[in-house]
Amino acid sequence: MTKTITAKDVQELRQRTGAGMMDCKKALEENGGDIDAAVESLRKRGIAKAEKRADRSTSEGLIGAEVRGGVGVLVELNCETDFVARNEDFGAVLNTLVEQMFTSGAADKDAFLASTMNGQSVDEFVKLASGKTGEAVQVRRVARVDAGANGQVGVYKHHNGKLAALVAITAGSADVAGNAATAEVAKFVAEHVAAAAPLAVDRTGVPADKLDSERRIAEEQARQTGKPEAMIEKIATGKVEAFLKDVTLLPQAWVRDGAKTIADVLKEHGKAAGGDLAVASFVRFQLGID
Repeated sequence: MTKTITAKDVQELRQRTGAGMMDCKKALEENGGDIDAAVESLRKRGIAKAEKRADRSTSEGLIGAEVRGGVGVLVELNCETDFVARNEDFGAVLNTLVEQMFTSGAADKDAFLASTMNGQSVDEFVKLASGKTGEAVQVRRVARVDAGANGQVGVYKHHNGKLAALVAITAGSADVAGNAATAEVAKFVAEHVAAAAPLAVDRTGVPADKLDSERRIAEEQARQTGKPEAMIEKIATGKVEAFLKDVTLLPQAWVRDGAKTIADVLKEHGKAAGGDLAVASFVRFQLGID
């Protein structure tokens, strides 16, 4: 059954691709209202070179980020205006929620909102905060990163409170994990994640459907330029490899020194720390952007 195409659908497609309104409307009509398929169609036609990681929310607010021992947490708290976000009371609410993330041990948003503090749930606490500010206040998302006994968590928080990242670095022993060089590289990689916005640590973390989509796009673009069929697969493979190098953390050029990759930086610091270091996971929050 074909989905009815609304103005909201057209606007979302424009935000994701940067394409014109009529091109977006036509792509949606040709793909039965499927937005993901329309994105791919626009890219194949060269109208959208790459899907924008553009803001799909106009929410204001702040992101709380903190690390204690081998555990780090992030909390995104939204409100309606930047005026409220900059208010000391709003900041105090966010600090309380960050503290509760450590206390509760919650691993996801639902568990966090259901956890109790001072005889009330976090959900109730946030609703009360909303009443005091006169604006809608809500916890948009939370995250917890645990590096374990043989690891460290690096944190980066931008000065405006609207961008933050956590990175779990693991080592082969507690001694290596506790070395100053390990702490330094955890900080460096968190900073890099915030700036470069990788999709995954390495290629194994990139969803197969995303790779399939990139390959189809590359093949169609090659056909449209008149390349022989015998060359198309090779061209597409090269473009997929370039895509992986661009969106995965380890092969990315380090934001502090483009001559080094993140894998190089880890290797150097591992040598200084006395053992191998690895990125186990990372989380990046940018206000209002998935």
